[in-house]
Amino acid sequence: MLNSTIPVKLKPTADMSVEEIKELILYHLRYTQAQSREIASVRDWRKAVSKAVQDLLINRLIATQSAHRKAEAKRVYYLSLEFLMGRLLSNNLWNAGVHDKVAEALGELGQDFEILREDESDMGLGNGGLGRLAACFLDSMATLDLPAVGYGIRYEFGLFRQEFVNGNQVEHPDDWLRYGNVWEIIRPEYAQTIPIYGEVQSVFDDKGRYRPKWINTRDVIGVPYDIPIAGYGTQTVNFLRLWESRASEDLDLNAFNQGGYVEAVQQKNLSETISKVLYPNDKTENGKELRLVQQYFFVACSLRDIMRRYKREYKGWEQFPDKVAVQLNDTHPAVAVPELMRMLHDEEGQDWDQAWGLVTRVFSYTNHTLLPEALERWSVPLFAKVLPRHLQIIFEINKRHLRDVEAKWPGDGDKQRDLSLVEEGHVQHLRMAHLCVVASHSVNGVAALHTELLKKHLFADFHALYPKKLNNKTNGITPRRWLLACNPELASLITEKIGDGWPRDLDRLKKLEAFADDKAFRKQFMAIKHRNKERLAEIIREECDLEVDPSALFDVQIKRLHEYKRQHLNLMHILYLYQKLLQDPDFDMAPRVFIFGAKAAPGYELAKTIIKAINAVGRVINHDERVNKKLKVVFLPNYRVSLAARIIPAADLSEQISTAGKEASGTGNMKLSLNGALTIGTLDGANIEIKESVGDENIFIFGKTVDEVEALWAEGYNPQTIYDSNDTVRMLLEWIGSDFFTPGEHNALLSIKQSLLDHGDPFLVLADFDAYVAAQAEVDKAFKDKDRWARMAILNTARVGMFSSDRTIRQYNEDIWNLKPVKVKI
Repeated sequence: MLNSTIPVKLKPTADMSVEEIKELILYHLRYTQAQSREIASVRDWRKAVSKAVQDLLINRLIATQSAHRKAEAKRVYYLSLEFLMGRLLSNNLWNAGVHDKVAEALGELGQDFEILREDESDMGLGNGGLGRLAACFLDSMATLDLPAVGYGIRYEFGLFRQEFVNGNQVEHPDDWLRYGNVWEIIRPEYAQTIPIYGEVQSVFDDKGRYRPKWINTRDVIGVPYDIPIAGYGTQTVNFLRLWESRASEDLDLNAFNQGGYVEAVQQKNLSETISKVLYPNDKTENGKELRLVQQYFFVACSLRDIMRRYKREYKGWEQFPDKVAVQLNDTHPAVAVPELMRMLHDEEGQDWDQAWGLVTRVFSYTNHTLLPEALERWSVPLFAKVLPRHLQIIFEINKRHLRDVEAKWPGDGDKQRDLSLVEEGHVQHLRMAHLCVVASHSVNGVAALHTELLKKHLFADFHALYPKKLNNKTNGITPRRWLLACNPELASLITEKIGDGWPRDLDRLKKLEAFADDKAFRKQFMAIKHRNKERLAEIIREECDLEVDPSALFDVQIKRLHEYKRQHLNLMHILYLYQKLLQDPDFDMAPRVFIFGAKAAPGYELAKTIIKAINAVGRVINHDERVNKKLKVVFLPNYRVSLAARIIPAADLSEQISTAGKEASGTGNMKLSLNGALTIGTLDGANIEIKESVGDENIFIFGKTVDEVEALWAEGYNPQTIYDSNDTVRMLLEWIGSDFFTPGEHNALLSIKQSLLDHGDPFLVLADFDAYVAAQAEVDKAFKDKDRWARMAILNTARVGMFSSDRTIRQYNEDIWNLKPVKVKI
């Protein structure tokens, strides 16, 4: 009998036997969870298993940090306001190399591993692709043995938990920390004190030099929590450091003793609000202020931590760019630029040119959007209130930058205006993307088309000013989470056919091409897909009280709800099919289940109306016995990483239908294709590179190209013309604009029709509708040919090896960071 009453004398390693793993789990069940086997809950067992795995990771983490110090390694610091980590247990088991042993140990202990895994909360510290990309990158950095640290915020509440009430999105707090986070390690010894607000005093030092002093500030404490990040097939364990805000003084004891109990903790509550919620609503001035404070808090804590680590190991600042690389993930961390300048110039005594020389060699910036409205801007009055010294620094950076603009284009006032870091107007605004471009030695896009459009449009003048600065790094995904962990049956089949090296070298999937015409392999491949669909059908039954047929085509669109992603184009096609079936019951189409997963930003009313519309249309179709054997619509609530891991292996068709020129890259397209889903999409973002990889015959491309979109707008696009001339479009818009799908709720969906007609159809839904319907007809035809579809699915999996985030990170390192990998030995 296993003895769990005494501390185990084990050094946790991947070589542990199943018996030793059982002993370690039981030890943590008793001494960490304080529970006996007889009464332990699923949560107790899950936490005990997680702690056992974490023991192994911590050994590697300590060895990794020691190896980095001994090697005097240059590190990359990845600053991101979002890290959409999801659940960590399964991924950590695979990356630690003990997945199968732990599953066996749990079975022998009488525990169901699947039930334990489902108990874990998602670390939902992100909104969408930006945060999930950051999580994939951390995985790849560790797998490639690159010295790296991620920095972000330990939000008490994630984005939000989504519920549908009468088809409407209702937001609830995402209390992911309710039962604690078993993976985190608190590091109070590395807490940082961060000043905000205050004013700038003009002072001069003893040599008569101007030395502005930031005074009368309010201090906030940043306390770090570390999440170990394990590499796959290596001993390296890096970490993600998340900052929690706390008050510099928890209690005003004088106020408390005088009976002012609320006032006594007011400062504490205000300070702790900073890390309370991911993306506070910024429609109010208070919301805007909180977001700015939140961004500054996290970069200031991170930069102080970076400086602390550097000073511990080196003297002087000459080596700083040789030991430190800072990657800005979008514009959210942009205030890091003036903060580092302030630290070097004001606190460390560097003169301006020396400090700026260090800053511009340390920072690099990734742009993630082509939408001008998504580029961050801060009003000067707000910035002056929160960060008065930083505003002075940005004005000085801008003054010197505009000298370079003048030198390049003498007397050109338009260029000065367009390239200035300050946007003039009734209220001046700071352009944070411009600041990132000026201060960074590298600026990259995230797909080939995206980067070309940055050079041609968004940053065209900057590209002329800095012709070598802009470059492309096409996004990628980690195959460890998005195939090995989420689709274990398919992963096992692949390993059986081509060996076990593919999770570290995804290009090896190319060997699967040899099996695309193998009938036995096609049967195995599609049988796995069918079982995944059965599992998803069970989730749909539980979540939506709806029966769906796993043999139907599972048509999937899972992504943030935004007009440019065009979920409403998908909806129009659903209505088109519904009308066809009503008017012709014998209409020949393969049974299809449309599956949506998406959250809309709380303040984005049209996006929330589109959710309402999909749910309303789905409710009618799903209860219409005339059509519901051929057509069903599912909107799974509370889309998140763990739900994506269930949907993606079960998908037949991947909807990537954004307006050409609007999607920077996309990564859901890569995950779905890797798992054998075929793409229907526009020539946008990474769809272009997926098309080049899988072949024209294995993807369904439709719609206007970027050039055709630009030409259409130049000609003067008028959606009313399509409405007047296209009977189908006109009928569908009238249908959705009526109360047919929302009886008793007058004009509930009218804003969708208005956006497509009265507001000019800004994302060309009507312009691409006919082409989309035609492409969907080709999808239907292909799906009916089971052998053809199986071959296409296999070739999608076989040919998307280039979309591994390992490839992306190698390119970042070779072209931007220049780190030397450090092999860790235990």
